[in-house]
Amino acid sequence: MNRSHKRRITLVLCGVLGAGALSGLAPSWGLSRAGAAEPPLRLERSEAWAPLAIAAPVTGRTSDDSVSIEGNGTRTCCGGWQFLYNGVAGKHAYRVRTRVEHQGLAHARDSLVAVVLYDAWSPTQTETGERPCNYLLPHPVSDDAMDFEAVVVPPEGATRMTVRYIFRWSERGRSRWATPRIEPASLPAKKPVKICVVSTRTSTPARTKVQPLARGLGLPDDVARSVDVWGSLILAACDRKPNLIVTPETVIGGKGLVEGSVTVPGPAMKPFQTIAREHKIHLVLGTKQRDGDAYYNSAVVIGPGGEIAGVYHKVHLATSEGLSGLSAGASFPVFETGIGRLGCLICMDTTVSESARMLALNGAEVICFPIMGDLRADRFSPGSPIFQEERWKAIMRTRALDNQVCMVVARNEAQGSCIIDRKGDILAWNEGDQEVIEATHIPDDGYRAWDGTDFREVTFLLRRPHLYGSYTEEGLTAPPRRPNPSLPAPRLTGP
Repeated sequence: MNRSHKRRITLVLCGVLGAGALSGLAPSWGLSRAGAAEPPLRLERSEAWAPLAIAAPVTGRTSDDSVSIEGNGTRTCCGGWQFLYNGVAGKHAYRVRTRVEHQGLAHARDSLVAVVLYDAWSPTQTETGERPCNYLLPHPVSDDAMDFEAVVVPPEGATRMTVRYIFRWSERGRSRWATPRIEPASLPAKKPVKICVVSTRTSTPARTKVQPLARGLGLPDDVARSVDVWGSLILAACDRKPNLIVTPETVIGGKGLVEGSVTVPGPAMKPFQTIAREHKIHLVLGTKQRDGDAYYNSAVVIGPGGEIAGVYHKVHLATSEGLSGLSAGASFPVFETGIGRLGCLICMDTTVSESARMLALNGAEVICFPIMGDLRADRFSPGSPIFQEERWKAIMRTRALDNQVCMVVARNEAQGSCIIDRKGDILAWNEGDQEVIEATHIPDDGYRAWDGTDFREVTFLLRRPHLYGSYTEEGLTAPPRRPNPSLPAPRLTGP
C-alpha cells in the first residue's frame, strides 16, 4: 500500500473531511441503535466497477480525497467506484454520506446514484439476489452539486459494507465524489401506533350512549347533536387506549353551508380538545368549517395536549360541492406529531392519484382519510348506489402500496372503513356492523421486497420527474378526445 493510499484511509477513519466536497458536513459521532458507541469502520479496499467492459466509465482519483467518474462516449455507460468497509456491526445504525459535484450530464438526478450493499461485491456484480441493500437519498445543494445521505441498518450477522457510486445514462459529463463518510448513528425505535376508526350508519341511531357534551356551548341544535354523537363514539373508542382516532367526512357540523359550519378553533371543537387532552390521544375530525368568509370541507387534527395541530382543506371537490359555494383547499400539509407524520385526504381527493402522492412526497407516514364514498367503487350505470366492496378495497390498497403509507379510511356509512399497512394488507375492516375498528400500525416494520430492496426507497427513487412535464401542465386537464365528425362545431352567438 503506497503512502498516499494510507493517508486516504486515515482521513476516512478519523472523520477528516476532504477539501471542498463535504466541508459543510462535519461528522457527529453518535450512538448505535443498541445504545453503545461503535468503533469506526475500516476501509478494506476501493476500486472501479462496471457491469461489463464496454460500459465502464472513465474513472480516476484526485489529490483531495475524492474520486472522479466521467462518461465514456456511449449510451451503455454505467459504472463508477465502490468502497468496501469491514468492522460493521449488524443491526446497528450508521449514517452514510457523500457529496458529488457534476458537469455536463444529461440529467444529474438520473445519472448519479449511490447505494449501500452489504458484504463484499465483485467489480462486475449487479444482482442483489435476496440480500438487503439501501439507497442513499439525493439532496441537490446547487445546480452542480448533490449530497447523498442515509441512515442504514445492516442486517443481522453483517460484518462488511460496500458503498457503490453509480454513473449511468449519460454519454458525456463528469462527476467528482467525496470518499464516503460513515459513522455510528442514533436511530431511536418508533413505537407502534394503535389506531381506531369510529363510524356509524346515518340511517340508524348510534348504539353508543350519547352524552350531552355540547351542553352550554351555544351551538345550533344539529351542530350540538353532531358534537354529542361523535364525541360519545370517540369516548367509547378511548376505552381501547388508542393513540389516534379518525372520524368520517363532515360529521362535525349541521345542515346548510353557512348555518352548519363551525369555526376552528371554536366552541364545537372544545369537547374534542378536552377528550384529546384527558386521554392523551390524537384526533382527526371530519368537519364543516367556516373560516372568515370561506367555507371548507376539512379534516381537523387535534393533538394529545388538546391543541389544534393542523387543518386540511379538501382540495378536490365533488361536483355538488363545487357548485355550492364551498372553497377548495390549495395544499397538502403534513403534520409532525408524536406518533409520526400525519397527512389527510377527504373523499374525492383519492380519485386524483396525485393527492396521495403529494402527501407521501411531503413526508406522510400515515394518511387519515374521511370519506363518504367513491364513485369508482359503485355502479357505472344509472340507479341507486351499490357499494362495490372489492373495488373499494382495490382503491385503498393501491393508495397505500403506491405511496408506502398506512391508510386510515373512515367511511360515513361504516362499511368500508379500514386500516391498511404499506404492504397493502388490510389490518382492520368494518362490514358495517361496528362503531369502532382498531389496528396497530408498526412504523419500524422492516419490510423489504424479495430482492432485498427497501420498497419505500425504491418507490420514490425510481421517479424521474423531469419526464412528467404534462403531469402538471395546466392546459392538459384531460386526455385529448377525437371530435365526433357527425356533430356540427359549436358557434358563439350574440345576445
